Amino acid sequence: METHHDRIGLLDFGRAALGLLPSAISSLWATLKVYALTPDSHQSIGSILEYQAENVPDKDCLLFEGQRWSYRDFNAWANRIAHVLKTHGVGPGDTVGLLFENCPELLACVAAVAKLGAVAGMLNPKQRGAVLSHSMRTIQPRLMVIGDGCLPALHSASPPQPDSVPRLWAGMGPVPRGLVDLPAACAGASTANPPSTGGVRAGAPCYFIFTSGTTGLPKASVMTHLRWLRSGYGMGQAAMRLRADDVFYCPLPFHHNNALTLCWSAVLTSGATLAMARKFSASGFWRDIRASGATAFVYIGELCRYLLNQPPGPHDRDHRVRVVIGNGLRPEIWDEFQQRFGIAHICEFYGSSEGNLVFINAFGLPRTAGFTSLPYAIVAFDTANERPVRDARGFMRRVAVGEAGLLITEVDAGHPFDGYTDAEATEAKLLHDVFKKGDVWINSGDLVRSQGLRHIAFVDRVGDTFRWKGENVATTEVERAIGAVKGVAQASVYGVAVAHSDGRAGMAAVVLHPGAAFDGRAMAQDLCRALPVYAVPIFVRIIKAQETTGTFKLRKVELKQQGFDPALVDEPLFVLLDRDHGYQPLTRAIHRRILAGTVRW
Repeated sequence: METHHDRIGLLDFGRAALGLLPSAISSLWATLKVYALTPDSHQSIGSILEYQAENVPDKDCLLFEGQRWSYRDFNAWANRIAHVLKTHGVGPGDTVGLLFENCPELLACVAAVAKLGAVAGMLNPKQRGAVLSHSMRTIQPRLMVIGDGCLPALHSASPPQPDSVPRLWAGMGPVPRGLVDLPAACAGASTANPPSTGGVRAGAPCYFIFTSGTTGLPKASVMTHLRWLRSGYGMGQAAMRLRADDVFYCPLPFHHNNALTLCWSAVLTSGATLAMARKFSASGFWRDIRASGATAFVYIGELCRYLLNQPPGPHDRDHRVRVVIGNGLRPEIWDEFQQRFGIAHICEFYGSSEGNLVFINAFGLPRTAGFTSLPYAIVAFDTANERPVRDARGFMRRVAVGEAGLLITEVDAGHPFDGYTDAEATEAKLLHDVFKKGDVWINSGDLVRSQGLRHIAFVDRVGDTFRWKGENVATTEVERAIGAVKGVAQASVYGVAVAHSDGRAGMAAVVLHPGAAFDGRAMAQDLCRALPVYAVPIFVRIIKAQETTGTFKLRKVELKQQGFDPALVDEPLFVLLDRDHGYQPLTRAIHRRILAGTVRW
């Protein structure tokens, strides 16, 4: 149901603008920097780091588990790695595969690769087996750098990388067989800035970020220095008003854009300090915030819900945080989260790794994904057939304020689509002849609601991708894994809403081979081995046959609508409450517990 908060009027806008007056000049200056940047600008991740190392050498650049690196020391560390990588033949345009969990070595390697004009392939350490092998093949690395805790993932990839691809070990302890000791190689390397940094243009790629896109296996979206810089100036300085004396805490994985682009660019462009966490901990979150002296942090919606689920305590407001930024903070918990923890400015945003625009709540309004000045449209969408509505002439229709529709963004010379490394995947994201012959728009794959004054609210994802635990889950990847389970003839995967949880939980409608019995424990074991934790379906429904569309695509609309309610489904339903126990029958008693919010995943 729509509330008065769903629409944003001039009065809301005016009140919010008054609060920005003290920082108006600095925000305007940062905005001008965004528009002054061009693909030919001689600015890059490496040049920004070198600038800060020269101008504020003793300032804290990075904090991690009680350790700290100044800008001078961190830049020197990145330089040593860059010189070592160069001896292995890495140069402009080459890709270096980085397989790391959160640690300082990861950022030092990204900076080193960027200084050489090369591209960092940000591999997801949660991926396993054929999926990780696919990701490695996608980026075609000249060499690989492996961090602590990632050897099991590397060894699971099948087939492994060819022997011609050198593998460097950046972890602690004994060097694994077949890997080169990177810290030892760096010990005698030069700390001087490599001359290659000066030749890197803003329009050049800096790294590949893997995203589920809308279909199939993970795709490598192309991130350029230009987009990274615009994020730093636009989101970090203009919207967050980040200053040099700020400490920005990040518990999110740095193989994702929220951490690597949003957080790190905001910190480096403003000369602030990054406090990196190895991983998110709801119970230890505010302790880490206080220990690091953080004044800002990044979130995803599920993180906020986890924090609210912690018992209230006298130290909930015992911190220095003045601004937070992220996406997915649901309207129903927005006010409670802001008031309980005393956060002055919530900078919700909407964007994607491969998209060409960002909405940002720079004005601090409640329950909105923010504002953009860039060209976009929200068009009518047929949810039954999961496609945009076209009129008799073949064109789409913009929706009215307050109405939900598909978000699309225009592609032109000023707003290019960097896309993926896969040309077919890039073309599949594009919509042609949308409002006139010859125009080109990007299909975001998201339903949003127009709130007025160029503000939007996120509604849901469409197509073959849904979001769970802050991760995009590609249904075809999960369907492939289920199809490999003994006894399974076919599977259809989709996301279903779960009470008291953000996003959509995975559900699989499974057809068994004739005579086969469903083994919930075996299926859970197989899927937990084959898929990242967030991609393993929570619910399973056993069906007799899959319904298909006229083009032989699996029809999921009715399955999504029926969900996992035993009262609506007369076929066997199972739920994964315990990974060791496996899938167990979903009874009405368990269903009531799920609705009450007493079941957590």
